[in-house]
Amino acid sequence: MAFPGSGGDANSRKGRTPPPDDTHQEAAYLKMLGEKQRPVRIKLMDGEIVCGWIEYYDRRMVRLTREGAPNLFIFKHEIAYIADDTVRKPRAKAAPTPPNGNPPDETE
Repeated sequence: MAFPGSGGDANSRKGRTPPPDDTHQEAAYLKMLGEKQRPVRIKLMDGEIVCGWIEYYDRRMVRLTREGAPNLFIFKHEIAYIADDTVRKPRAKAAPTPPNGNPPDETE
């Protein structure tokens, strides 16, 4: 028994294309990370995690610049994932908040 509107034939789905293999967003993401020198964590296929910022990238590799350690050229096929390193993100210094949780009143 076929579902209503299915036509009963597997080949009757004309006009539907499969999703693309590549969204072409990788280059845009790497460009943004490089331009803003955002701290990143790169997990390699062997489980090692390296931190730094992406200074350069091309079709096959990325250059990870690190402070206090040698820069790395990492082949993309060795990368499991790249993530923003929110732990190392520089934070703006804000005025301390009193224990009651309310910001200080400027009229005092």
